[in-house]
This record gives sequence, C-alpha cells and structure tokens, in this order.
Amino acid sequence: MTGQRKIVVKPDEAAVIEELCSIIQTKAKESLARNPTFNIGLSGGSMAKFLCEGLPKIDTEWSKWRLFFCDERLVPESSEDSTWGLFKTKLIPVTQLEESQFITVDTDLSPAEAAKNYQEKLVEVMGNPPCLHLLLLGAGPDGHTCSLFPGHPLLEEKSPQEGGRIVAHIEDSPKPPPARVTLTLPVVNSAESCVFAAVGGGKAAMMKQLLGEPTADPLPASRVQPLNGDCIWILDASAAANLDS
Repeated sequence: MTGQRKIVVKPDEAAVIEELCSIIQTKAKESLARNPTFNIGLSGGSMAKFLCEGLPKIDTEWSKWRLFFCDERLVPESSEDSTWGLFKTKLIPVTQLEESQFITVDTDLSPAEAAKNYQEKLVEVMGNPPCLHLLLLGAGPDGHTCSLFPGHPLLEEKSPQEGGRIVAHIEDSPKPPPARVTLTLPVVNSAESCVFAAVGGGKAAMMKQLLGEPTADPLPASRVQPLNGDCIWILDASAAANLDS
C-alpha cells in the first residue's frame, strides 16, 4: 500500500516557495519530536533556487538538521553543475547551517566508488536502511527525478532488502554531465515524505503527463510514491494549467 499523493496549486512562484518552506518547517518539527535529527534530502535545479530563497525565513532547530543529496553530479565543487557547491555558497551564508551538517559526495572518486562511499556515509549517519524524513525533488522536462531517467536500467534496481543498492552510479546520463550518483527508486519510496515543486507554463504539459491518468510505463517522477508516507506536488497556476480541476 502506497501513501497519498497530494497536489497543491498556488497562484505564483512566491506562494509556491512559501508553501514549500512551510511544509519543510512542519516536517522538521514533527520529525524532531520523534528523532534526534531531521534528515532531509536536497535536489538541484529550481528546487535549490526555491530553498535558498525561502529557507532563511523558517523557524527551526537548525543544529539538528542532517542534509544529504538525492543525487549529485560528479564534478568539482567549484563547478556550476555541483549541487553541493550551490548550497554551500548560497544557503549556508543565509542560515545557521554549518558545512559539517551536510553529507557530501566525494566527487574525486570513480562513479562506482563514489556511489559506494556515499552509501556508506548515509548508513553511518542515518542507519541501515537510512531513515529519510523528507526528500525535496524536481522533475525534469523528460520526467526524470534525481538521476533516474526514463527507460534507464536503474529504474529496475531492487530494494536494499532484496539486495539492491541505496545509492547507485550512472555514467551515461542523457543530460550532462554524464557521471552522477543517485538514490535508487526503492530508497526514494522509503522516505517518510517527498515534495516536488514546479512553476511556469513551460512545465504544464509535463505536469499533465506526470499527474494525469496513470500509464502502463510511468515516467520516473510519477513512480515516486512513498510506501508509508505522502508525496506532495506544489505547483503554481501556470504549471497546473493543464490539470483537471
């Protein structure tokens, strides 16, 4: 049995960011009432922009956050493609977060070794299997999420309980850069909550495809359905324009 999927439509980008960060604040408070840390997974792209703008305004116990990456590109920290580099330069300076709270990918390793090393880090900090309280995700124009792309063999990765990996590597990403590490789909769906955010009319057709009637071969972002939690999609009016009301 999977959790519930909820679609929240807001009038504009500012309202989407406000709703996103309100949810994060609530999830952090709920998690910290039950756990010593709040374990939150980050994504790049527009999600990173929303977080850097909205998170400084929330009220939370920053010191108890543990932040990790739903996927990461294997590029130097100084690269504009580095998700860690973006959060290090844009989020840390405007919050009380410290570098030591981020679980980062060693991008100097080979893809396979980087994935293995990152899996070990997640297990060390968050247990085995890792306790993922909240994942913040994006959906690409092809329907990918994390570095899980349509038609890619990684989508068939088994759950860790069945011998599958927590973190996998990819060397043939159809979207550059080609080398990345990513949480596997069963691990994404083990999270307590997943949240997507999308804005703009350019996303409307893809939102219709992802959130409309189920298909025989759903796109990766459509396959995010936490087994025991919720999946929230926050859209502005333009991104939601093609959805049935």
